[in-house]
Amino acid sequence: MPNLLDLDATETARLIREGVITSIDATNRFIAHLQSMNLHVNCLSGERFEEARRDAAAADEQVQTGRPTGRLHGVPISVKDCFHIAGMATTAGLPYRKGIIEETDADVVAMLKREGAVILGKTNTPALCFCQETDNKLHGRTNNPWNLERTAGGSSGGEGALIAAGGAAVGIGADIGGSIRFPSHCNGIIGFKSGNKKVSAAGNYPFVSIAEQDRMLGIGAMAKSVRDARLMNEIISSAAPAHAELGQFKLMIPGRQPGLPLGKETEAVLSRLRAELGQHFEVHEEMPPHFKPSALVWQQIMSIDGAKHVRQLISEHGNLKPMNEYVKDRFSGGSDVHPYLTWALIGAGLFKPSPKRVAEIGALLQQGDQELDAYFQDRITVLPVYHCSAPVHGRLYKELFSIQKTYLKYIPYVAYANVWGLPSLVVPVAEDKEGLPIGVQLVSRPGNEEALFQLGELLEQKYRGYKRCEKYDQ
Repeated sequence: MPNLLDLDATETARLIREGVITSIDATNRFIAHLQSMNLHVNCLSGERFEEARRDAAAADEQVQTGRPTGRLHGVPISVKDCFHIAGMATTAGLPYRKGIIEETDADVVAMLKREGAVILGKTNTPALCFCQETDNKLHGRTNNPWNLERTAGGSSGGEGALIAAGGAAVGIGADIGGSIRFPSHCNGIIGFKSGNKKVSAAGNYPFVSIAEQDRMLGIGAMAKSVRDARLMNEIISSAAPAHAELGQFKLMIPGRQPGLPLGKETEAVLSRLRAELGQHFEVHEEMPPHFKPSALVWQQIMSIDGAKHVRQLISEHGNLKPMNEYVKDRFSGGSDVHPYLTWALIGAGLFKPSPKRVAEIGALLQQGDQELDAYFQDRITVLPVYHCSAPVHGRLYKELFSIQKTYLKYIPYVAYANVWGLPSLVVPVAEDKEGLPIGVQLVSRPGNEEALFQLGELLEQKYRGYKRCEKYDQ
């Protein structure tokens, strides 16, 4: 019998359905592991262990009476703390929200529950999910399980760290600026960002009301296997992917780009993929259309209205000023709002696009959507997620949130799929000399998800794939 912590959701569901294991045994095993592992990694923002045990017992009773409910029947899962779960707080890393208990589930949570999932708890994020480093004043900093001095990424950093250490069979995250893909790369897990409006965002906090931002948001699995990413997408997506024959697709694997940092180990990984995949596919080095302006467009879209809607959420009454809170924290540590958030909001004010520029972005998006739909009809682009493996805590934030606009160098590979609303699958394919994972992302157009999953399965079988971090096993 394999270690339950190593099993993906698909295999766990099969074993429960066939009576080989029980949901309550699986749930108790994950709970015990989380209670130990979380002391080091700090990935949980809230737990529902007793409720999970009750749900698992009910799931086992249904199996015994021949009434299993769905594809995740009895499977213990985790959920990013941006999705409402009835009976729990969606804290968003802000102290004032810890007592606000939600009465209804987010749409994706309701879908997963209908398939029989047992929810163990919620995972940590940066405040209001507004940056790519997971730290906040309520729950503290999440650490990378492979090296506690390294970032877990963000904003789904708690989810990425939890899955990397085997804290649940599968999890779910949201991504508007790499928030699934950064943690998947940093922690060495499978991550999938859905395409434009393919998954309902109802019950995702903070809710995205600006149309240009809404198109960038993708929701999907953070997982141990590509087949779980496919399964989760089948459950929560509004439309089934088209049938795909992977052999009919061309692979675009660009080399080093002028002005964009790329570490030697990451560059070597891409070169290896280009050479080895080129034996079976038509491979080219070209960059996809509209790549170059995407980083700037991403930042300007995130800065529409100076992020006024986010500023209003940093306190209970919406009256705190980011600059005041940033200065207060720097001098006394007395603010309830983490400086990562206040500094990012200051930047959003500085980079706020004019109405004319917003109109220009709208026209660019309309034109680009048509071009990319045609371009990606039979193409998949293979890109790095970041220029290096997981950096030390704080470095990723400094590279992405400098007033010197260094994001133009460091976020282009991630920003591309967000700006154009493209589905993207991250697969770990290598490790650096320190044993930290290196992932690549596979990008195509909405509707080509099945081709991405097929290529992802090929990569996880041939290269690193998911490996559980076993450092915190009891």
